[in-house]
Amino acid sequence: MKTHKALRFVSLISLLTFLIFINVGYGQDSDKFIVVLDAGHGGDDPGNLGNGFKEKDIALKIVLEVGKQLEQTPGVKVIYTRKSDVFIGLKDRGKIANKANADLFVSVHCNAHGSQAHGTETFVLGTHRNQTNFEVAKRENSVIFLEDNYEENYGGFDPNSPESVMSILLSQEEFLDQSIMLASLIQKKFTEKLKRKNRGVKQAGFVVLHQTVMPSVLVETGFLTYKNEGSYLNSKKGQSEISAAISKAVLEYKKSLDNNVGDVTFVETPETEETGLQSEILSDIIFKVQIATGSKALEPKAYNFKGLQDVSRVKEGTLYKYYYGETSDYNKTKTLLEVAKKKGYASSFVVAFKNGKKVALTEAIKTATN
Repeated sequence: MKTHKALRFVSLISLLTFLIFINVGYGQDSDKFIVVLDAGHGGDDPGNLGNGFKEKDIALKIVLEVGKQLEQTPGVKVIYTRKSDVFIGLKDRGKIANKANADLFVSVHCNAHGSQAHGTETFVLGTHRNQTNFEVAKRENSVIFLEDNYEENYGGFDPNSPESVMSILLSQEEFLDQSIMLASLIQKKFTEKLKRKNRGVKQAGFVVLHQTVMPSVLVETGFLTYKNEGSYLNSKKGQSEISAAISKAVLEYKKSLDNNVGDVTFVETPETEETGLQSEILSDIIFKVQIATGSKALEPKAYNFKGLQDVSRVKEGTLYKYYYGETSDYNKTKTLLEVAKKKGYASSFVVAFKNGKKVALTEAIKTATN
């Protein structure tokens, strides 16, 4: 029975995602970098109340401060899922981001646990590797029970069922690499600048992240159940420092996208003239090096990519991805990666495709070496 409900949920989400993509290209302010900030919980949903602190209030104060800092940067537009103490359904939070044709979605929360656990962790959508990750996702996903007609809205999805939560991961993986990049930058700021305990970048099945069609992260800024950390997060000093770390990470992420293609003039080309993977029929396993991601279409010519030859481009959602080289020999890919990094693409990495579709690198390596 749970399996049937999970399949219905996947079908519903797939339909909604299709409908979203029909309109996603018609957002306002397409010349700006749009960041949607989501303060977790709100209204009748207080979130966790560890040591008497209110997650919904702390998350909102942090989000408003992050937005205030980002809005001072030219070319950046901030949209909030809520700016006051109101309840917003998970499906509506994602809808706000999708309607805005956002470049990023950042959801802010505070953690809780029955132990003395403390520190920061940032989640991206993915399979929860252990029971702890599942419990975090279950707690955040349980908000749907406060929504009217939640069974209809979420196709019978059950936050308490591991099978049901796993089902939401089947229909969207395309923004995972950018999401991990942003999550890593946020954790780096928390750790290096604020000396917070680093609990790492993790994957779990959060409904709010699945509802979006852009790179998305969920930030657990600390544990309210750990008294010292709760007091810090409830203080103006703590909220100011956490907000600054998040906003700086977002701007560093944006800068990396802007810089990845070098100091060049972007050349707009019709979408019907897509080059690279879209026009190829690949067989078996092919490895490529991803060197850049950007919101503008750039001709995959050597003069635009620091002299690199054999660059291809593919559009995924609202972003363009650029790949260097291709080979079915993973060992040769290591050489391509080294060349790309020497050319200045320090954050480049290897990706794999099977019959033209992106697959997990570990799976591809295993297949290629057998």
